[in-house]
Amino acid sequence: MIEVFPFAGLPVAVFGLGRSGLSAARALTAAGAEVWAWDDAEDSRARADAVGVPLVNLHDCDWSELTSLVLSPGVPLNHPEPHPVVRKARQAGCEVIGDIELLVRTMRDSRYIGITGTNGKSTTTALVGHILEFAGQEVAVGGNLGIPVLDLEPLGMGTYVLELSSYQIDLTYSLTCDVAALLNITPDHIERHGDLAGYAAVKKRIFHRQTDPRVAVVCVDDEPCRHICDELEDVGDQRVVPVAVGRRVAGGVYVIDGVLHDDTEGHEAKIIDLTEVSTLPGAHNWQNAAAAYAMVRASQVPALVAAACLRTFPGLAHRLERLAVIDSVTYVNDSKATNGASTARALACYDQIYWIAGGRAKQGGIADLASQFSRVRHAFLIGEAADDFASTLGEHVPHSRCGDLETALGEAAAMAREESLTAAVVLVSPACASFDQFADFEARGDAFRALVVALPGERAALDDLHALDPSPAGMIH
Repeated sequence: MIEVFPFAGLPVAVFGLGRSGLSAARALTAAGAEVWAWDDAEDSRARADAVGVPLVNLHDCDWSELTSLVLSPGVPLNHPEPHPVVRKARQAGCEVIGDIELLVRTMRDSRYIGITGTNGKSTTTALVGHILEFAGQEVAVGGNLGIPVLDLEPLGMGTYVLELSSYQIDLTYSLTCDVAALLNITPDHIERHGDLAGYAAVKKRIFHRQTDPRVAVVCVDDEPCRHICDELEDVGDQRVVPVAVGRRVAGGVYVIDGVLHDDTEGHEAKIIDLTEVSTLPGAHNWQNAAAAYAMVRASQVPALVAAACLRTFPGLAHRLERLAVIDSVTYVNDSKATNGASTARALACYDQIYWIAGGRAKQGGIADLASQFSRVRHAFLIGEAADDFASTLGEHVPHSRCGDLETALGEAAAMAREESLTAAVVLVSPACASFDQFADFEARGDAFRALVVALPGERAALDDLHALDPSPAGMIH
């Protein structure tokens, strides 16, 4: 745990006692801060009380005594309107910050690598951490990915590799990344940021106050990111490294036909054939790998070392996670795909898909996935979105309303086994949030994994089959 010593002796409010909020409350308490913690959910308050976190009802307290409000990322900050506790804090002149801000104010001598984007953040963050660790650097990985940042080890002069959601960036003001990456921007969390322009503006803040020799890595495969890259290059405060898939970018890192190239030193060098890395299938993962490569090269990792570490990457749970091959059918857990854009990237990787989708729908649904529907043999729909998804699929894709995950998997496995197609894949890629039936995408993915483990049939080693070779149609243009 990192004790947040700059707040020792100060009265600090903490609202929202999920993983990051509870971690912040414990870290502040350990440092000697006077913590007033609260959550509107009774079960969350009970968990905090059980570990000794002081509880104060922030809806009915004297805000004039407080200096700061540490807010959990999921609590509305501005849109559609501020949470009542946020409004009270602002009226009292309290700063509203998050746990990333606490980390940065405490660990001032550390290096910071930040990764954001609509999709691919977790895989890219894990890749960067994997490469830096194998290269012998002192590193800790956290943020929106897995471990709350204040539960990481204090590193001193080491490097924190942080996955940063737009919600977390919104609550962070002092972070200046030594290396920062923006992977992509597609419509998501619009209800939190007002519109796409507001969402993009928050994402751009990951490059806040960077000056040379700090490095901005920007993937330029979508228009909002290209615009941000152009703006950064025009200002010229930091070094900018563009990243692309499917085309060359001068002075950048790019992937052509699956081969990663490095042109950052003024001459093109072929680094690695990513089609040979089974844990990084599809063009979206090539983008992740190229961005990770650019970041670790900016962190003084030799090209050959970076390439070797890409080959040994074990993959990420819940993100195109290969679980099993049963009766020649491959089962893939992509529970982390909580929006249409993320699911589109997953569908582009395979050709004979028995697709399990649904949950609590986000804005836009799955209409934009139409270009990938030809890859789907049958869709098995679950959760609140089942009727809407069925309407979108219409006559384009055969589909069944299954209600829950267990039923969907049973029907998908039976159909895939009966049809016996080459390279058949049962894919959970919901294009939805999980909250109608599960606590989070991890719980949904864990449930799918447990159900797959229980399936009968003859199992083969994953690497013995070619079922998961990425499809060339997954290229991003």
